[in-house]
Amino acid sequence: MKVLKNEPLDRRTTFRIGGRAGMFIIPETAGELAAALRGHPNAFVLGGGSNLLIADGGIGEVISMERFDVVDVAESPGGAVLTAGAGASLTAVARRAGRLALSGLEFAFGIPGTVGGAVVMNAGASGGEVKQSLMHATLIVNGEAEEIEAGALGLGYRRSALPPGAVVVSTAFSLKRGDGNEILERMRMGIAARKKSQPLEYPSAGSVFKNPPGDFAGRIIEVCGLKGVREGDAQVSLKHANFIVNLGHATAAQVYSLIRAVEAEALAKTGVRLERELKLAGGF
Repeated sequence: MKVLKNEPLDRRTTFRIGGRAGMFIIPETAGELAAALRGHPNAFVLGGGSNLLIADGGIGEVISMERFDVVDVAESPGGAVLTAGAGASLTAVARRAGRLALSGLEFAFGIPGTVGGAVVMNAGASGGEVKQSLMHATLIVNGEAEEIEAGALGLGYRRSALPPGAVVVSTAFSLKRGDGNEILERMRMGIAARKKSQPLEYPSAGSVFKNPPGDFAGRIIEVCGLKGVREGDAQVSLKHANFIVNLGHATAAQVYSLIRAVEAEALAKTGVRLERELKLAGGF
């Protein structure tokens, strides 16, 4: 497997923020991945770098899933089973399904990140989420590959309950045959809505906070008067208050400071304790 030293991580995240990895490991097979996990049990496993803020000081050891990007489609009664490696782009997988007139992943078109991360977070948008079409996932658990049915993964709102230390290697989705034009139109409408409501013109990590039950994190942040608030080049988006954007040269420390400030203001002014959807990696 390939190993890089002192590898910049900012270019490997959608935030375009982060220090360097002292050791950046790129396994190519499940066997190499298992060996890397055994040899470097404290390494951070990196997918597409979305929903993630990496510290300015970087991370000591990183295992990259970038080579696990193979996608395959096999016909099944009334549809097909689409298998995808954990490192495959979620949007690319959704696009391929749509072009094959297969329905079930329209919601995923435009969501940044990889399939593996989408399983871990049960990613969703536009009323859809991963658990609705996921059949099973193959994980490395305690150094061994294990296939686990979707129902046993504890998938809920932006969460999962994978076995401790488990890493997703591949996935299988059950998709239904549909009208190709209608499927592609739903995907076009979904991405158009995202462009209208979300600050896709700037680097970000997506939604910073989970929506509280019966409410929206963006609404809470906005009523607190925090839209547009800045910490250096980190800014609470003027378009959608649940996004923090990188205006050019934001640091992880600036983003983290802004997150803490938003949490404190929301709690003080509304009594709501916002729960982070964004994940942190490295020393904060």
